[in-house]
Amino acid sequence: MDKQERELLKHDVFVEEVTHSIDYAATHKKQLSMYGGIALAVVALAGGWWWWSDKQAAERQTALQGALQDQQAAVGPGSSPYLRSYATQELKDAAIIKSFSGLISQYPSSDEAAMGHYYIAVTYADQGKFADAEKEWQLVVDKGSKEYASLSRYALAQMYSKQGKAAQAEQHLRYLADNPTALFSKENAQIELAKLIAPTKPDEARKLLEPLRQLSTRGSVSRWAITAYGDTKPGPNAK
Repeated sequence: MDKQERELLKHDVFVEEVTHSIDYAATHKKQLSMYGGIALAVVALAGGWWWWSDKQAAERQTALQGALQDQQAAVGPGSSPYLRSYATQELKDAAIIKSFSGLISQYPSSDEAAMGHYYIAVTYADQGKFADAEKEWQLVVDKGSKEYASLSRYALAQMYSKQGKAAQAEQHLRYLADNPTALFSKENAQIELAKLIAPTKPDEARKLLEPLRQLSTRGSVSRWAITAYGDTKPGPNAK
């Protein structure tokens, strides 16, 4: 991504954070999977959200930040001396699950516990344990606040899409488009939904994206919509 493209994206915090995560993942392919990349973006987003939504939860905040240090830890030799690190990915994964499981046990009904389930699911997904990941994400959808449930719905949609379960992925993305949150906007849900259904429902996909292409106040969303719009080509099963 060149300098000019970054300048066009700078006004949208969500896109900026996700783009940063994608760039990081591109240069650390051995350390991050798709779900790990998503998690890095969520770290930045959720950190600010907690600060403003619950300033009095100091103890939970401290426990959460400790667990997030494991989530963001480096792996292998030559790691930064300023970051927590582990010799192997297996050791890091075990530490993540232990840290977040402790958080969940100590504060079971909190938003921090919901994010604990989220990150445990990320770890399981990275390990290829998709049934376990699905269970953890679904717990957040069923019992977490709407903000964190939206992140888990998106993660589930991503996983289902990768598994060829388009109908299940579509269900979650349509829900997100109809029920946006502070952490997952209507525009992002519409873009992701359009990308998913484009091969089989290109007309509907383009209908979803057309209004977003015309946005003048959120240039980065418009840019992403234009890119997605160009990719909405009919597939062999298009209707």
